[in-house]
Amino acid sequence: MSKDPKKLSRREAIRKTGAAAALGGVVGSWTAPAAAQSHPNNICEILEKRIGETPFIDTHEHLIEEEERLQVNHPRIKANDWSFLLSHYIDSDLIVSGMSSKDRDAFLASEVDPIRKWDLIEPYWPAVRDSGYGQAVEIAMRELYGVGELSRRNIPRIQEEYLKLIRPGFYKEVLGKIANIESCQVNCLSSPFSESQQPLLLMQDISFLGMHMGPNINAYAPKAGIEVKDLSDWYSVIDWWFEHYGPYAVAIKSQAAYSRNLDYEDVPAERAEAVFKKRLDNTPLSDEEKKRLEDHLFWYCVRKAVEWNLPVKLHTGYYAGCNRMPLSRLQGNPGAITGLCLKAPDAKFVFMHICYPYYEELIAAAKQYSNAYIDMCWAWIINPSASADFLQHYLGAAPSNKLLTFGGDYIPVEPVVGHAFLARLGIRNALSRMVDEGWLTLDRALALVEPIMNGNARRLFQLEKKTDALRKAPWIK
Repeated sequence: MSKDPKKLSRREAIRKTGAAAALGGVVGSWTAPAAAQSHPNNICEILEKRIGETPFIDTHEHLIEEEERLQVNHPRIKANDWSFLLSHYIDSDLIVSGMSSKDRDAFLASEVDPIRKWDLIEPYWPAVRDSGYGQAVEIAMRELYGVGELSRRNIPRIQEEYLKLIRPGFYKEVLGKIANIESCQVNCLSSPFSESQQPLLLMQDISFLGMHMGPNINAYAPKAGIEVKDLSDWYSVIDWWFEHYGPYAVAIKSQAAYSRNLDYEDVPAERAEAVFKKRLDNTPLSDEEKKRLEDHLFWYCVRKAVEWNLPVKLHTGYYAGCNRMPLSRLQGNPGAITGLCLKAPDAKFVFMHICYPYYEELIAAAKQYSNAYIDMCWAWIINPSASADFLQHYLGAAPSNKLLTFGGDYIPVEPVVGHAFLARLGIRNALSRMVDEGWLTLDRALALVEPIMNGNARRLFQLEKKTDALRKAPWIK
């Protein structure tokens, strides 16, 4: 029987037209999900409007008190001029780009004329201005001072506007009116808990870093009025801080990952008591003894946090500063945090900074463990485009109600404006990509905006309850 020339074998069809055409019955019957079938051409504009109108709850800052800025009374304020905006984070990029430490110190010093300070950074500014750190500063100057760029010709105006802005109430103007931030959560670097005079704007964490690292007895015991003679006395000091500030704090926070991995073992008291005694006697501790004591005290603090229903914020990933970061230690953070989640299922762990650059592993931890929450604080200025990728990957993998999308992580308040702008841009880009690629409908993307920008934080940190308590805070003048 002769072969019909009009009929092709399957093999011939694949050879002539390709696999997709040969499988026409399958491919032709597939239809895109509803998310991909149709959407407006102006997705970005619609999302941008919603994101711009939605206030952030800022879940991490190191802001000093407004009163200290007004009085120029803080160790971090070397000079009351525009250089202060470049004193945090971007100064590290300047060093990495080639600026000497001597020139950096002169740039931040009060002895140098503010107008002449441009000469010190001019050779390096082109190399760092497009980094997240650089963009945050320039955007802040644009929004606050009305200048298009940081340049020689604009320095006189920048300095004039810098001084004009700093007046009573400027924190509320910068954060609330310009950055559209509802409230901040501050990890004070000079005290375990700051009794802020703007407690509803600058909510506070309890820093438990010195409770378990060291421990730093001089930072905690005097205010508690307890003489520490043994481990049980130290427990009493820790208890005092939770009892006095637990009702007002939004969380407890430690950045111990700067000096060790997060592999905390649940060490019983009987194995820590002798080590603590050696610490009191100023006897040198071996590395094993040091870790044993830190581990024991870490879990004591975590259990107190559970008792007071306070989330536990932990630094993960990238280090601030420069020329001192062991990536091998950072790489171990995601594996270590899964151990924490297993050991304390009742604790709510907030893993900060997306563990950059190991953020895919962090997404896996959040997807697996119900008590793992992820905070994108700082990440948008470490690497803006990677953070947008993280957000898209996270939303496609893990529950969206465990994600917090913004914390400026600054000491000076002004660059928070630039950071918030970058975060909004990144959220818009991530969500619009998901709509454009068919992973979300526009309606579903819009529905995510409020939870990830403020609703998740409001629930996790019990902000309604904390607001009621802070209105009656006993330290308010």
